Amino acid sequence: MKAVITGATKGIGRAIAVKLCNEGYDLALVARSSHDLDELREKLAQPDRMIKTYQVDCSIKEEVYQFLHQVKNEFGHIDVLVNNVGVYMPGSLLDETDEVFEAQQALNVNAAYYISKFLGKEMRSRRCGHIFNICSVASKIPVENGGSYSVTKSAMLSLNHVLRQELAPHHVKVTAFLPGSTKTASWEGTTIPDEKFVQPADIAETLYAILNLSKGANVDEVLITPLDF
Repeated sequence: MKAVITGATKGIGRAIAVKLCNEGYDLALVARSSHDLDELREKLAQPDRMIKTYQVDCSIKEEVYQFLHQVKNEFGHIDVLVNNVGVYMPGSLLDETDEVFEAQQALNVNAAYYISKFLGKEMRSRRCGHIFNICSVASKIPVENGGSYSVTKSAMLSLNHVLRQELAPHHVKVTAFLPGSTKTASWEGTTIPDEKFVQPADIAETLYAILNLSKGANVDEVLITPLDF
């Protein structure tokens, strides 16, 4: 089995990469930092495993498509896509610059659109595959001081629904994750105890469990939030 994971070097993406590698997947890992990618590849290296890394700025359309063609040539096909790359830029929608919204749209929506369309067509032709979109609780209820982020995550959830509608007749599954406060780099420096957060490994374990359901079962959405935040 072969998987593409964007935003793979930190937080949720990293936890999913570790889990799928341990379960025998070949991986195409995407992030902006070559140093972080090298460190993760070394951590995951196994003699019988294909672990390839790609330094890509997913906010740049040309870089995304260059990566996708490279993956097609090197992997042949992809069984699992995890659209995890994203950015959170806090602030008031009315008071921010246009560039704040545009930067979040490029990563939180556009990248997932380009990658899902490219790999989704290949999955459709093979009549198998699974796309996971890491959305947010903000996809449904706007978060305070995160207006543009909420708008883009809502759009990502809508993209997820459209993909599922179009791909289900071709036996391709599509699942949205809507995590609440998860202990990732976004919370660096917080004094809130770790046990108050959803852990990235919780999402990785849930994703892998979904991958092992019967062929006829699709998990549409996973809402996972802290018990007592």
